[in-house]
Amino acid sequence: MIFYAIMFPVGLLLLLGTFFMVKQQTAAVVERFGKFTSVRQSGLQLKIPVIDRVAGRLSLRIQQLDVVVETKTKDDVFVKIKVSVQFKVIKDKVYDAFYKLDFPQDQITSYVFDVVRAEVPKMILDDVFEKKDDIAIAVKGELNEAMKNYGFDIIKTLVTDIDPDAQVKESMNRINASEREKVAAQFEGDAQRILIVERAKAEAESKRLQGQGIADQRREIARGLEDSVKVLNNVDINSQEASALIVVTQHYDTLQSVGSASNSNLILMPNSPQAGSEMLNNMVASFTASNQIGEEMKKAAEKEKLKSVEKKS
Repeated sequence: MIFYAIMFPVGLLLLLGTFFMVKQQTAAVVERFGKFTSVRQSGLQLKIPVIDRVAGRLSLRIQQLDVVVETKTKDDVFVKIKVSVQFKVIKDKVYDAFYKLDFPQDQITSYVFDVVRAEVPKMILDDVFEKKDDIAIAVKGELNEAMKNYGFDIIKTLVTDIDPDAQVKESMNRINASEREKVAAQFEGDAQRILIVERAKAEAESKRLQGQGIADQRREIARGLEDSVKVLNNVDINSQEASALIVVTQHYDTLQSVGSASNSNLILMPNSPQAGSEMLNNMVASFTASNQIGEEMKKAAEKEKLKSVEKKS
């Protein structure tokens, strides 16, 4: 009875030690008496109790390691470059990953430092920003070649940050600000030029329309004068008298409009009752004299023309 009481717990422990669980995307390394036996994948697994043991487990998922490297460029600028490395254990090389390398992160970090400090000093700062993808490719190529021997696959490398020295960043910010101000000033100047051109066009169009309006106004005045002369001719008033009468009428119309203004200080000289008739008589005499002179000049020109014809004949 005592024997069964002792053997039951021992048997239960041995039974429980026979089974073990391996999680998804994980590999378990089994050793027997300290020597490698097998690699077990995900699921429920068996081993010999006491004789076999699970030496360790490795994740098969993609892992990421961020490495910050401080170095100097070709133009003597100190920069901090952050490189992100994505890697994983190759499923068929779990043995190499488990036994050949204790700390893979340290090994990857060393290779990243080596490659970055070999590539960046060949470039000036501007090229570092422009060719960061080339730096990442160089790091990946070097890591892949080295880490495959240890059972690791480098999935991707990225240069995620380039941080120059504080003084250099301040200088770069000043340069960028100056460039932005220059572009803004250029746009503002272009806008001012466009505004001036459009304003000049509008002013020219306004003057054109104003001139056209004045021309139309004068044309209508001329037509009105022509009609007035015809009406006066119909009542036996000759052209000279009609012209003088129209001018006098317009003269008094102008005086009336000026006098009706509230702020007008106009004084008319002379202002006697006979001034209108005198003005009319003077204008008629002036128009008559002008017509006579025109007729005399016309007759003289005709005589000269006849003389020249007679001489030629």
